[in-house]
Amino acid sequence: MSTAISTTEEVIAHGHDHGHDHEHEHHELGFIRKYIFSEDHKTIAKQYLISGILWAFIGGSLSIIFRLQLGFPDMSLEWLRPILGEWIDESGKLDKEFYLALVTMHGTIMVFFVLTAGLSGTFSNFLIPLQIGARDMASGFINMLSYWFFALSSVIMFSSLFIETGPASGGWVIYPPLSALPQAMPGSGLGMTLWLTSMALFIVSQLMGGINYICTIINLRTRGMTFTKMPLTIWSFFFTAVLGLLSFPVLLSAALLLIFDRSFGTSFYLSEIYIQGQALPNMGGSPILYQHLFWFLGHPEVYIVLLPALGMTSEVIATNARKPIFGYRAMIGSMMGITVLAFIVWAHHMFVTGMNPFLGSVFMFLTLIIAVPSAVKGFNYITTLWKGNIIFTPAMLFSIGLVSLFISGGVTGIILGNSALDINLHDTYFVVAHFHLVMGAASFFGLMAGVYHWFPKMFGRMMNKTAGYIHFWLTFVGVYAVFFPMHYTGIAGFPRRYYSFTALGNDGESAFTDLNAFISLAAIITFTAQAIFFFNFFYSIFKGKRATQNPWKSNTLEWTTPIVPGHGNWEGEIPAVYRWPYDYSKPGSEADFIPQTVPHSATPESNLPEENDEIAKEKEIESLLAAQNESYNR
Repeated sequence: MSTAISTTEEVIAHGHDHGHDHEHEHHELGFIRKYIFSEDHKTIAKQYLISGILWAFIGGSLSIIFRLQLGFPDMSLEWLRPILGEWIDESGKLDKEFYLALVTMHGTIMVFFVLTAGLSGTFSNFLIPLQIGARDMASGFINMLSYWFFALSSVIMFSSLFIETGPASGGWVIYPPLSALPQAMPGSGLGMTLWLTSMALFIVSQLMGGINYICTIINLRTRGMTFTKMPLTIWSFFFTAVLGLLSFPVLLSAALLLIFDRSFGTSFYLSEIYIQGQALPNMGGSPILYQHLFWFLGHPEVYIVLLPALGMTSEVIATNARKPIFGYRAMIGSMMGITVLAFIVWAHHMFVTGMNPFLGSVFMFLTLIIAVPSAVKGFNYITTLWKGNIIFTPAMLFSIGLVSLFISGGVTGIILGNSALDINLHDTYFVVAHFHLVMGAASFFGLMAGVYHWFPKMFGRMMNKTAGYIHFWLTFVGVYAVFFPMHYTGIAGFPRRYYSFTALGNDGESAFTDLNAFISLAAIITFTAQAIFFFNFFYSIFKGKRATQNPWKSNTLEWTTPIVPGHGNWEGEIPAVYRWPYDYSKPGSEADFIPQTVPHSATPESNLPEENDEIAKEKEIESLLAAQNESYNR
């Protein structure tokens, strides 16, 4: 056992020493190598963040265009012709084909490019080395490649918006046979090919990032940083990386088979297809196979997006409630349970495909079971907040907003998890409302909480609090105003992806015209409110108030670095860890926080009986520290 420990420490010490060498090399790097093709995890995190913000602006803009069509179907959109060109038809209305393309690109951009790359890519890169006490990621080169594969994927996806036949138009799920037949409609042509190419590159990016995150967390923790002393943010990034590493290859296989069907005459998803009365030669395939492959990634993707947001919420809530996180081990267990269950519930998206009712009941049972670990997280957040000495920073408000959205959106998930109810509500606006609240908006709130909380560590400056408060309240009220009414339209039977409801001649549906207009107005106001954040973010990078080293009085390791960490993060040796990261408002302690780097021997007045046993281990950590420092300074 001791041999294993010493070997591990030698590896860690070597990694720290290696980082020290790079710190000297860093001064010789030019602008391009330092800021463009950087191997520094902090710079790569900023690249992901700014890319995600730009994609959020694009994806949000697309949603506003199709919400104009839905809310005001009789309004002329001729004023958009300078931007959309031929996609505004002769009558001044949005082209029906382009409407489907807008819905497709909005979903793709927000799910993958904003909430997956922009959220997980940013904060996994930024926080993992800083919070576990590492100089950098396990492989800086692979980390750099992961971003540039994402950047190339982004360029290809963005370019599809400008081709003559328009971008992909099969919905963000790209179901065949519509997506498998280039001749089916304009959006099934070159735009679909570009979508598939872009997604293949995106998946490669995520796999490289996931491998890096897992290897870094397992191998490069500082002395004393056992798994039970890691912040919940790191646990969430770890489980997210595991989910992505196991599920993204399945989506890649689904995309490759679709490319074969489109371009090489195979029939994985096609069988007995007729187009304009002409029979195609394809036989033996099944479009249901694609749905199985897609949703095997599609449901874990919900948690690939949500788990990092939930982990950061744990950190922000504990810090600003000035209380230990309630149920630390239960939170880890709930994330582990979510990770396992996420792989065995995918077919609840397919209740209407004609599956065997018994099989549907199995997936229904598993779907309802996943509500248990999700509820554990919700209760733990509420209990942490209970009787806390809460500091309402913008990050704290967005974290509490996430908890609200997670609970309200999760309740409707229980309804949709019931196969008998889902068959009636499937592909209605009830589903749109559910996943936007529980995944889209909740994860976006987690992203905002992370930006407001760790902005001082990223840029050495503070964001404006007043602007942050205004941004939160407009966004929080706006999100509920947009998505809560959609539950009613969904129960009334409104199908999603429809271009217009007024032409159906149904008095029941035309009665919801005003509600659709209200939703569209709320969406426009909510989207416009993001300009406050956009200005606050970029202005504060250059003109914000200068930050102190630990502005939130937090316990985790990232706040022990210089205000703006250089390459290698710490000047000199990396500090050792002696305690868990949530010692807030501890009875007997003079301060209301005790950083992880403070030994238990230094706080005898606040130690619990079991913590006094940790004092004996401090000598071992100190001896390892001395050996590492000697190696570091050699």
